[in-house]
Amino acid sequence: MRIALDPFMHRHLPLEELGPKAKELGYDWIELSPREDFFEWFKRARVFPDRIKAFKKSLKDHDVGIASLLPMYRWASPDEEERQAAVANWKRAIEVCVEMEVDTMNSEFGRGPHPDKGSCCPSCHGGGAMTESAETSWWRSMEELVPIFEREGITLNIEPHPEDWTETLQPSVDIIRTINSPNVGFLYCTPHSFYFGDDNRAMLLECADVLRHVHIADTFNHKASSGLRYIINPPGSNARVHQHLDIGQGEVPWDVVFETLGEIGFDGIMTVCVFAWEERADDSARVNLAKINGYMDKYFST
Repeated sequence: MRIALDPFMHRHLPLEELGPKAKELGYDWIELSPREDFFEWFKRARVFPDRIKAFKKSLKDHDVGIASLLPMYRWASPDEEERQAAVANWKRAIEVCVEMEVDTMNSEFGRGPHPDKGSCCPSCHGGGAMTESAETSWWRSMEELVPIFEREGITLNIEPHPEDWTETLQPSVDIIRTINSPNVGFLYCTPHSFYFGDDNRAMLLECADVLRHVHIADTFNHKASSGLRYIINPPGSNARVHQHLDIGQGEVPWDVVFETLGEIGFDGIMTVCVFAWEERADDSARVNLAKINGYMDKYFST
């Protein structure tokens, strides 16, 4: 298993310092999420040969690998020009992945068009039609991209995200199965647990056949206390409440999660993706790694 750190809270560091920082914090792997000097949010990769060379050398010198690269593009946009730009950006990102000698990428199903062009999350105004349009656009993108992932030998793991056109475990898992490619898997994001559904054990068992990647962070159940755990104003807001906290600071049932992962023999990528504590980013990374190791000692056979 690869236990990785998402260094988003360390994004102020130059790329060449991410490897030594991860090693200092006890990690052998990183999952590189969007940052301005590599895969910037929704834009063409800010990557060129000298940058790749320097980054790879630093990682090698400190014996740290990239478990996964995480690009974010609007591949579900019903705006065809925007969707085509996203696919072009994906193709460049795949080239970078090959150049970096990384075998895995991950991303989200996507929120559809740029905010200036409307929204397509399940709760937006007229959400049903927009969600259908976004799904249609996403399938069009996947038809073009999946053969490239297969040709290059790169695994793509996808997660539903709050505000995506699909936020829940189903139909997301069946969509992954429908792609029917050994190079496309499912990413279970624990801080999205209460958007996925209510029973972590049942959900992990249900997706076990396509589960390749798990994101680790805690969150509170926004549906608890009769839906009054959080009070959002003004009434009718479409805001999605979700957090990425340290293990133990929320309501994710961690014994259940790790016991079930051990039971199904999970052996993919597990990424610490806590974003809530930039003022104590180093301590957060260490604490979460120690807790993961403790749960694995308890529930995973050696």
